[in-house]
Amino acid sequence: MGEFDLIRRFFQRPAAPGVEVGVGDDCAVLVPTPGARWLVSSDMLVEGRHFLSTVAPERLGHKALAVNLSDLAACGATPRGFTLALALPRVDEAWLAGFARGLWALADASGIPLIGGDTTQGPLNICITVFGEAPPGQVLLRSGARIGDEIWVSGRLGDARLALEVFRGTVALDGAGFDIVRAAMEYPTPRLALGQALRGIATAAIDISDGLLGDLGHILAASGVGAQLDVDALPRSSVLASQPMALQQECLLAGGDDYELVFTALAGAVLPDVGVPLTRIGVIEAEPGLRVVDAHGLSVEHGLRSFDHFAS
Repeated sequence: MGEFDLIRRFFQRPAAPGVEVGVGDDCAVLVPTPGARWLVSSDMLVEGRHFLSTVAPERLGHKALAVNLSDLAACGATPRGFTLALALPRVDEAWLAGFARGLWALADASGIPLIGGDTTQGPLNICITVFGEAPPGQVLLRSGARIGDEIWVSGRLGDARLALEVFRGTVALDGAGFDIVRAAMEYPTPRLALGQALRGIATAAIDISDGLLGDLGHILAASGVGAQLDVDALPRSSVLASQPMALQQECLLAGGDDYELVFTALAGAVLPDVGVPLTRIGVIEAEPGLRVVDAHGLSVEHGLRSFDHFAS
């Protein structure tokens, strides 16, 4: 199968609403909503660095798009289109069919069409660029947190990192427990509805990809503030809660791959109900830095840091 046959068979569809020209030309042509602001983000997934070779192709197709949609969610954006650049060591039709199924299932559920991209031969590498839009003045950024704001997080944290430790052989879990944390690692849910619902409510937001400590730290740095974080308040599954406390804290604070939203809002703000649990985990303070405490307000020494591609 040649490159263009591969594209036509697995990745080409008729142009969607809002897309004047999609896959099959030198450039896509999008029709913007008058007055809206465009939001663009790219993420790359490299085999052996971001995912294991054992992952099911359908789950990999889902995750490749999910991690990009999570960036749109963090900014409160509505998805409009995405491109896919795919390097493959060889043409494996069964693998491609599974990858495409996972990709299209999430794309259809999220209302985002594939509008272009590229394929080539090489080590397995997936790069997706997403395009979204939001009303002017309503884009969620990292720079709006203010002293006294509450810090909130969606969903649960730490399961993806716990799954990685199982794969590394440092943790043993029974079949049911492993299935739960493995799904968190391989099948994350981008919080698009929550991000859009937080427009005009959240003062700052970011998605948790590299670990809570580092990603919340980006909000603090961009906003010029500090924070106190209650480690005991961090939401976790019963599987993670059964592990030793040191491991729990490592997964919760520095695990990464959660793709939940951490955001700030005025104290007492009415938060949206979109079917996603929200947990208050701290408060923004004037003193620079991030202070981790327990439920009694006592300082928690941890020595942890978030993932860094060039330092980890």
